[in-house]
Amino acid sequence: MKYSHPSVFRFLSASPTARMSQSIDLGFGRSAAIWSNAHDRMSYQRPNGHTFSLYLRGGAGTRRLDGNPAARGRPGVLCIMPQEHSSEWEITEFSQFAHLYVPDDQMRRMFAETFDRDARLMALPEVTFAEAPALARRLRQMTKAMVAGGHLQAEEAMTQTINDFFVDPRYGGMRPCAITGGLAPHVRRRSLEYIEAHLDETIRLQDLAAIGQLSAFHFQRMFRASYGVSPHGWVAHRRVERAKSMLCGTDSIAEIASACGFSSQSHMTRAFKLGTGVTPSVYRQR
Repeated sequence: MKYSHPSVFRFLSASPTARMSQSIDLGFGRSAAIWSNAHDRMSYQRPNGHTFSLYLRGGAGTRRLDGNPAARGRPGVLCIMPQEHSSEWEITEFSQFAHLYVPDDQMRRMFAETFDRDARLMALPEVTFAEAPALARRLRQMTKAMVAGGHLQAEEAMTQTINDFFVDPRYGGMRPCAITGGLAPHVRRRSLEYIEAHLDETIRLQDLAAIGQLSAFHFQRMFRASYGVSPHGWVAHRRVERAKSMLCGTDSIAEIASACGFSSQSHMTRAFKLGTGVTPSVYRQR
C-alpha cells in the first residue's frame, strides 16, 4: 500500500525559514540534502520514509520539544527519524545539517540483502542527538561528495552508511520475533539464484512462482513481505547493479543493456537514471 503522508523533506520544504543549499538523487527514491534553519518550529507528523540527520554546524539552539528538554544539537551528533514517527522541534539559533532520505521499501530491501533475513525483522529506532562516530563519518563523506559533485562517492557513502547502521548493535534493527507467512528460506534462496542466473533474459513472475509451487499472486505478495520490494523492484535493482559493474569495463552501453536484460539501450538509460540518478555514460565517466 502506498504511504500517503509527506516526507521529512516535504515538511522542511514547507518551512518559511529552512533553506536547502545542496541535494542529490541517489536512485530508487533515495536522496540526500544539506539544510540550514533558524528561528523555527518544526513538526513531523508520521512522515513517509526514513531520515538520517547529521548536524554539521551549530545546533545548540535546537531541541526536541517532545523529548529530553535538556538535550541539544551540536556538530557531529546523529538523529534517526523512522517512517511514521512523530516529533516536535524548536530551533532558536542557526544550524546546518545533512539529511539522508531512504524510502521504506528500499530500506527493507537493503536490510534483506545485508543480513539475508526476512525484511519484516527490520525495526528502526528513533534516535535523537546520539554520538555515533562511525555513522557520522560516513554521512560526512556523503556530504563532502555531494558538495564536490561526486555522485558515485556519495552513493557509495550512502550504501556504507546503511550497512554500518545495520551492523551497529545499537541501531541494527535486529529483533527476535515470530513471523508467519513470507517465502520459506529455501524458496527465497532459489528465487534469488534464479534471478541472478537469468538477468539477461525476460524474467516472468509465473516462472519465479513455480519455484515455490505458488500462484503468481501469492508469490508476489510473499516476496514483498520477505524482501520489502516487489519481484519487479528486486530485478530492476539487480539489473542496475550488474550494469554498474559492467560499466567499469570496455563493453559498449548497448552490449551492457543486452547483457543485463534491458530491451534496448534507451530502456537501460531510463532505468539506470531512475536507479542511480545519472545516465550510464555519466556514470562511466566518473
